[in-house]
Amino acid sequence: MAHYNTATLPSGLRVIHLPSPSPVVYCGYQLAVGTRHEQPGEEGMAHLAEHMTFKGTRRRKARQVSGTVEQLGGDLNAYTTKEDTTYYCAISRDHVRQAVDVLTDMVFSSTYPQTELDKEVEVVCDEIESYNDTPSELIYDEFESLLFPAHPLGNNILGQASQLRGYTHDDLQRFAQRHYRPDNAVFFAYGDIDFRRLCLWLDKPIASLPQPSCLTALPPGQSSPLPAATATTQTRQLATHQAHVMVGTRAYSFSHPRRTALALLTNILGGPGMNSRLNVSLRERNGLVYTVEALLVSYTDTGVWSVYFGCDPSDVSRCLRLVRRELSHLAHKPLSPTRLAAAKRQMKGQLTIGCDNREQAALDFGKLYLHHGQERHVDELLARIDAVTADDLQQVAIELFAPERLTTLIYK
Repeated sequence: MAHYNTATLPSGLRVIHLPSPSPVVYCGYQLAVGTRHEQPGEEGMAHLAEHMTFKGTRRRKARQVSGTVEQLGGDLNAYTTKEDTTYYCAISRDHVRQAVDVLTDMVFSSTYPQTELDKEVEVVCDEIESYNDTPSELIYDEFESLLFPAHPLGNNILGQASQLRGYTHDDLQRFAQRHYRPDNAVFFAYGDIDFRRLCLWLDKPIASLPQPSCLTALPPGQSSPLPAATATTQTRQLATHQAHVMVGTRAYSFSHPRRTALALLTNILGGPGMNSRLNVSLRERNGLVYTVEALLVSYTDTGVWSVYFGCDPSDVSRCLRLVRRELSHLAHKPLSPTRLAAAKRQMKGQLTIGCDNREQAALDFGKLYLHHGQERHVDELLARIDAVTADDLQQVAIELFAPERLTTLIYK
């Protein structure tokens, strides 16, 4: 079992490190601030702040932020989700200290200059338009807005162009003071570095930071109460060559006892394997789709389960019937011991292979520590998969796949 090093610094920053003999270190900050933590009138602010965090600090100009890491052969990146924002890099172990310095500087000392903001807003607006031109991606955002109406979880991560153009330096500064704080963050590292030195490299510059005047960050999952869930079917006329369809429902939170069973069920239905039930039914047997997949996203207090497929507009009804038939089969007929064992073996193999992606592994264990204070041990994940029974799968299918519970969104 992997042995993690963990610590909480006087500033409240939590640090987690997984040793590895690799000469490449993956490290960064994850903060408990995402779309769901935006207050009314701040829509799109979390993602915009992520972009602007690269645009200059009290010590560095915009080009020096990423340039310092890149000149050392490293790679600096960031992304925003509904519940967190991540800044991370891949760097040679010989240059970890410089990378830690840059990451700490940009996360806690960015200045959000108005001249850079005026330019970067247009970059984000172009990003919005690129999504609008890609219905296979746009539909995921609108689907969540149907599941979480009038709630931050249903808001588009990118925001709206007209609103973004009205944000100022002061708006971003207030947002950062509320959320970009050591006690609202985790620093993660995966690689061959000395943990005590890492903590010293983090503690000294953070201790010298000016104390924020605002100390009321919203805990993850408590931005506002979830609205009542109401299933609906909606069709959008986008005049696209291909129809895009999503079917799904609200699902389990990350810590829900049935989440592992749902994850296994999702893999059986529409996981990455060509042998997934939906791929066999819609593509292999009937030639109706190129892409069909089932997805599970778990948040701190809820989740989203969905099926996506793209097909010819004339085939939408037939594809929906085939999807619903597969869902019904799982609800009414338990898996045989042989099929259950095969499904577990496949998912455990995928998970084990996925752990070989060290960058993603680092991001995963950092996020788990941020939101749940837990260490990620693959052996425990595999054991939870082994513990799932055929009855567990059937009960999840009965609960979540009931026709009256499913929301459907169609672009055609």
